[in-house]
Amino acid sequence: MVRVLVLHGPNLNLLGTREQSIYGSTSLDAIDASISSLAEELGIEVDIRQSNAEGELVTWIQEARTGYHGIIINPAAYTHTSIAIRDALAAVGVPTVEVHLSNIHQREEFRHRSFIAGVALAQIAGFGPTGYTLALRGLAEHLAAQGTKAGRTGSKQPRRTRRGI
Repeated sequence: MVRVLVLHGPNLNLLGTREQSIYGSTSLDAIDASISSLAEELGIEVDIRQSNAEGELVTWIQEARTGYHGIIINPAAYTHTSIAIRDALAAVGVPTVEVHLSNIHQREEFRHRSFIAGVALAQIAGFGPTGYTLALRGLAEHLAAQGTKAGRTGSKQPRRTRRGI
């Protein structure tokens, strides 16, 4: 079965209450539920985690080298600052889709630069929570084209880890 690691970066645990004019009113739990639902439909197992800690995200990325076929990551503010996350993604070589709820290219200038984009298969920005399901569908199609097959027996319940809150 295809396994995908979904990582949410810092402050995303506050979705639904945080700067709703930018990030909307959908909670992280609701986003995770939509990812899980689509994963089940596609026959993909997802492991969903959130952390405010850069080092923890790096460790999870490194662990994805074995046992995962793809990564979906919203590095949040680390997008623009973390060479460590970029280097971890490059090192593991697992196809990765970068997701942002807002269009980072329409925001403050410091948000226009992504250290992650250069090592990612794709970047999806500006579609709000739908960006995650677009990422999962796109990653699934990419993996299928590469010969990685998803089973049709359904997925396990996602593992949700919230640390650094």
